[in-house]
Parts: sequence; structure tokens; C-alpha cells
Amino acid sequence: MQPLASLRLLITALALALLLVGCPSSEPWVEVKGKRFLVEIADDDASRARGLMFRDHLPENRGMLFIFRQEQPRSFWMRNTRIPLDIIYLDRDFRVVSMALEAQPCRTRQCPTYPSRRPAMYVLEINGGLAEQLGLAVGDQLSFGNIPGLSS
Repeated sequence: MQPLASLRLLITALALALLLVGCPSSEPWVEVKGKRFLVEIADDDASRARGLMFRDHLPENRGMLFIFRQEQPRSFWMRNTRIPLDIIYLDRDFRVVSMALEAQPCRTRQCPTYPSRRPAMYVLEINGGLAEQLGLAVGDQLSFGNIPGLSS
């Protein structure tokens, strides 16, 4: 290839790379007090049952969003979960109705449960301590995007 053609190809590739860096992610996300978390979706029985079990690490900007068909009282536990989590219960409008902060890993058969204080339709799990660090409180409204079946 001639040097000028190679240079044009390189410039084109760099320009495309810069455009892609500026494109918004198509991954599902939930925003908590200005911090965006890319979330895995747990919207069926199998994925909700597994949750974040057996994970040794969760990047700070990641989480899991559990989606249920109905708003009702929820209860989570930390069996086979290896990292502390904040469990944030949300109503159908993505408003915080309850939180279990710094829920600790449990590797025994008898793990404590963390029930919601009010009915919830969604549950967001993020690294333990982040909700408090961000100043999240019951009543706060979260925003979301790219979540299949939901529009923000």
C-alpha cells in the first residue's frame, strides 16, 4: 500500500474510533444521584434466583436490576454472595421505597433476609456502601435507560 493511502486509512480509522467513544452506551443503565450504573438485567426466575451469587468482584459502576411483573413486598438474601451489597427497593416509578445497606455475604444455609418496607417492582443491587456515599434516601427518584420493555 502506498504511504498516502496508508495515512488516509489510519486517519479514517482514528476518526471512526473517536466517534464510537462519543456514542452513548446501548447497555441498560440506572442513574443514582448523578452516578450512572451499567446494569445486568434479572427479569426471569432463573436470573433473579442467581443474582450476583458467586462473584468475587463487582466494578464500582456496575450493578444488577431485578425486574418483577408486579409491585409487591420483596425480600432478598445474600446466600452464596461473596461481596457486600446495597439492596435498593424501587416502586413502579423508580422511586426508592426501602434499602438494605451493606448487606453482608452469607455462605451458610441460614442467611438473614432483607425485606422491603413497602411494595417494590424493581430491585437494584450495587456495591455495599455506595448508596450512602451518594446520599441516596427513601423517596429519591432514580432514572434509567436502555432497559428492555421500559421507557424513561
